[in-house]
Amino acid sequence: MNHSTNALPLTSSNTALALGFTGTLGNIDAYISAVNRLPMLTHEEEIRLATALRDENDLAAAQQMVMSHLRLVVSIARGYLGYGLPHADLIQEGNIGLMKAVKRFDPDHGVRLVSYAMHWIKAEMHEYILKNWRLVKVATTKAQRKLFFNLRSHKLGFESMTQSQIDNLAETLNVKREEVIEMEMRLAGRDMALDAPTDDDDDKFAPIAYLASDNNEPTKVLEAQHYDQLQTVGLETALENLDARSRRIIEARWLANDDGSGATLHDLAAEFSVSAERIRQIESAALKKMKGSLAAYA
Repeated sequence: MNHSTNALPLTSSNTALALGFTGTLGNIDAYISAVNRLPMLTHEEEIRLATALRDENDLAAAQQMVMSHLRLVVSIARGYLGYGLPHADLIQEGNIGLMKAVKRFDPDHGVRLVSYAMHWIKAEMHEYILKNWRLVKVATTKAQRKLFFNLRSHKLGFESMTQSQIDNLAETLNVKREEVIEMEMRLAGRDMALDAPTDDDDDKFAPIAYLASDNNEPTKVLEAQHYDQLQTVGLETALENLDARSRRIIEARWLANDDGSGATLHDLAAEFSVSAERIRQIESAALKKMKGSLAAYA
């Protein structure tokens, strides 16, 4: 996946080099084994490296901080395998969160990087899961996201929750029980292709075959009929109520060509031997009169 972040410039190539890989990183087991062999930083080392990054923009220090916490990302990603998404992708997203955390980490706050980074790592994984778990998003607001992950952890198997379980979860998360029921229904649903998956006649009745068509929707039909009436009977009646000169001006200006490129004010001024301003005044009065005539068809 491509990401545009302000994270530190820790690329896959120099990460692989630091881990001792000489080939591709396609083997997830080899990657996990390698990161678990990397030494953890002591509190003193962490403070020294974080200070060097903050005060001197020492990217080597940043890389060392990231590398020593890659095992944390692997551990957190393991907890999200139940969503059916690739372990490697979860780790990749978590690594981006780790790099963001390292960039923003302040050693003077007295918090260990491992505690600070967990929020950023989980945030990136949550975003990835919500975008890729379903074609249709199941959680869009902050409250729905919280409910989504809590509901996933409370559900056992694929069976529906009992009424008491729904009530307990709603009370625990301080949400309405209706919201819990709605989210459970979203989780229980599955994606379905709109198009027929095969060429067999038995499979031709995919959802797209019985979706409603706007062409036959009653209000659309009435709107189309009304528009046609305005374009024919209504317009002709409005033109008949104009005097000959006004009708000539309106027809030449607006009805001569389908693309609206009618005669100019100066063209008609020369034809009627008046000023262009006088033609504009006649046109304005004629349009106002036609608007009143067309109102009867509204």
